[in-house]
Amino acid sequence: MAKAQPFTVLYEDNHLLVVNKASGVLVQGDATGDIPLVELCKEYIKEKYDKPGAVFLGVVHRLDRPVSGVVVLARTSKSLERMNALFREKETTKTYWAIVGSKPPKNEDTLLHWLLKDEKKNKTTAFRKETTGALRSELSYKVLAAAAGCWLLQVNPVTGRPHQIRVQLASIGCVIKGDIKYGDDTPTDNGSIYLHAKRLSFVHPVKKEKVLFEAPVPSMGLWNNFPEIE
Repeated sequence: MAKAQPFTVLYEDNHLLVVNKASGVLVQGDATGDIPLVELCKEYIKEKYDKPGAVFLGVVHRLDRPVSGVVVLARTSKSLERMNALFREKETTKTYWAIVGSKPPKNEDTLLHWLLKDEKKNKTTAFRKETTGALRSELSYKVLAAAAGCWLLQVNPVTGRPHQIRVQLASIGCVIKGDIKYGDDTPTDNGSIYLHAKRLSFVHPVKKEKVLFEAPVPSMGLWNNFPEIE
């Protein structure tokens, strides 16, 4: 029997592999030595297509380890180069869902901050004005629903900075549930946070058609309070 994988395949062709990553999985390897998503997906391709030798799979973008949702991997160097350009030129549309423990000041708003990451602490600080070394960061959000003392937000980042959604929401008093790094007082049992990369759309790098990928939220914990949205 095949072993359970911490991802589900949303789409695959000769150019791309798109998966729904479970929280707790690194996208790319780091100093922990834990097996990252890219290596698990290489093994999936190797076994499914009975490929001899090394499998090429390029990391296009990342999600933080405790975040779940859509991740795109490139199956050829040409696709990787073109996907990198799409992300660099902001020619992708990203939609996240977040569950927060405080009602936002407005039902819809655009947030603008300058973010500065401390690499040693792996933590980002948000400033409301331009600050030396900090990067301009913008997102919009809207409230989708409220249940059990929590609020479900749809978040659309314009920029893609480290921990951007987490720190920008925390800066308006809306800490993501489970995110003790940015101020929540109750960690989840499995170390995940309630932030999910829900949708990602772009023009396919080879077929040149617009594609939209959508990842179901995890069927666990506070996500179960919002079944009518799914």
